[in-house]
Amino acid sequence: MAEVLFYERPVPLNRNDHKDLRIRPIPNLKFAKTVHSVPLTGVEFPAAARDLPILFGGQSAEDAGPMALLGLRQNENLFVDADGVWEQNIYIPAFVRRYPFVLAEKPAGAEGDDFTVFLDEAYEGFGTTDGDRLFKEDGSDTEMLANAVRFLGEFQQHVTRTQWFMEQLRKHDLLEPRNIRLEKDGKAINLNGLFVVSEEKLRQLDEKTSLEFLREGVFGWIYAHLLSLSNIDRVSQRLSQREQAEEATAAIKN
Repeated sequence: MAEVLFYERPVPLNRNDHKDLRIRPIPNLKFAKTVHSVPLTGVEFPAAARDLPILFGGQSAEDAGPMALLGLRQNENLFVDADGVWEQNIYIPAFVRRYPFVLAEKPAGAEGDDFTVFLDEAYEGFGTTDGDRLFKEDGSDTEMLANAVRFLGEFQQHVTRTQWFMEQLRKHDLLEPRNIRLEKDGKAINLNGLFVVSEEKLRQLDEKTSLEFLREGVFGWIYAHLLSLSNIDRVSQRLSQREQAEEATAAIKN
């Protein structure tokens, strides 16, 4: 499931099991090194569009969702270096920033809220001696944990809004398939299962729908997506640079 991407040992946050748990900041994002795309919420489109291609990925238009394209090869993020450092001044999606916490849906029939907070016990920043506590001595949330949970809640609200946005795109049949094919040194890279908004169909929207899209901010998200597509070439350039570095390293070793 995309919700638990990165998470090796996700477990529900528990005031008893985790009462002594502390978290210290880790100056790298190594956990994101092997993902070539991550989900994106619509509110992030304007900021992400400056740096990243925004596409819609899925088996069909019916299940497609927005994502930031981070690489062109499987298991490779071209914006994270060998030390796990994210490229400076490049937008980091909220999906990445919320780690090592995540909101996950409770099983059907479970009591309480629809979502519960999980954490990744495999996160190297967790411990019982160094860092900030998750819980106070009385068992209440520390400010650090409260802020993390608040961020998760805001993120989930943006997910809900993005789901509505996707419903509008599907309702008006605005998505069309887009296969990306790149030729590099005689080799072809093909990316399938991608969709983009059709500008032709966008221009054919009736006045009522256009006014609704304008009022609800849909047009802003759509045009940020369309403008971001030029970043595909920039990602391709990043791949060329990495391949050149790999070849140089291999030559030195040989």
